[in-house]
Amino acid sequence: MAKGRFAAVATAAVAAVALGLGASAFAQPQQTLVFYSAQGYDQSEATAFQNATGIKVELSDMSTGPLLAKVTAERENPQWDVIWFDGNDAMANFDSQGMLLRHFSPSSLSNYNALGKSLLPADHAYFPTGVTAAGVIIYNTKTVPAKDAPRTWTDLEKPFFRNGVGMNNPAVSGPTYPIVAGILDQMGTAKGEQFFQTLHKNGLLVSATNGVTLQALLDGKIKAAIVQDSAAWGAKLAGDPVKIVYPASGVVELPSDIAINAKAPDMAAAKKFVNFVLSHHGQLVMQQEKQAGSDSLFAPVTKGLKPIVERGGVKWVNLNAPQWGAQEASIVTWFTNNVVR
Repeated sequence: MAKGRFAAVATAAVAAVALGLGASAFAQPQQTLVFYSAQGYDQSEATAFQNATGIKVELSDMSTGPLLAKVTAERENPQWDVIWFDGNDAMANFDSQGMLLRHFSPSSLSNYNALGKSLLPADHAYFPTGVTAAGVIIYNTKTVPAKDAPRTWTDLEKPFFRNGVGMNNPAVSGPTYPIVAGILDQMGTAKGEQFFQTLHKNGLLVSATNGVTLQALLDGKIKAAIVQDSAAWGAKLAGDPVKIVYPASGVVELPSDIAINAKAPDMAAAKKFVNFVLSHHGQLVMQQEKQAGSDSLFAPVTKGLKPIVERGGVKWVNLNAPQWGAQEASIVTWFTNNVVR
């Protein structure tokens, strides 16, 4: 038994060294990483990291909205070391408040491809781990004939789609705020607000999450929906009767970003974890976790990792994260008062 335990520890130590984490992790068994996340693969990532380093991980998995609220509530007395969720606008907002560790350069940064480098902020306060489209149009081919299929955002305003469009609530679903911000950015604030108010007047169904919205689509309660493209691809790969539309005007890049608390209770463990996630091993865990569902259908930001789905000729729109992050609270409030209610 003792020999077996020794072999297991030795194997983990070799893995840690190979990942650039160092054997010092084993000299500090008291280390504990407190990790807040809204990713489907977070438990597998935490387990893989713990196995590789011996560092204990305490994971709090929740939806993005509650996660942002929890981090905000703990601002003066943060309990977390690392946060991980979709949306660089919220990360930029936390960064502007001095809540995130800046100027950290893990060795795994060398793994970034061109897309990853383009989304990395200059101060290294947060790190992209994958990219999806914040919002695409998905429609039910059983209820929408080809002649009525939407091609643009404004097609959803047509009489055919009255009482037939759904989307998530940005106050609950973190990926939805960038959809809203992206449309306001593309159309201009006045026209963008008018677009959402028109959908509201036409009977827009606002739900909490992608799963609820997509189920309404499959049940025939709505004909089309605006959802994160990874969720749309999840439905398509499951064999559901849907088609995905990437409007020619462009879709907003939605990075899944990871960041370290500027006051991290265990800074050393936090740095090792971010380095692990950006390593090839950590990136593979994100793709291979079966329980992650559509969260694994991201566009890779690191070299040598192939996407599970090929999106093709998509026009990506990179929002000004600090600009739109600063407006998130006011825009979500406006959406709640004018679109949800």
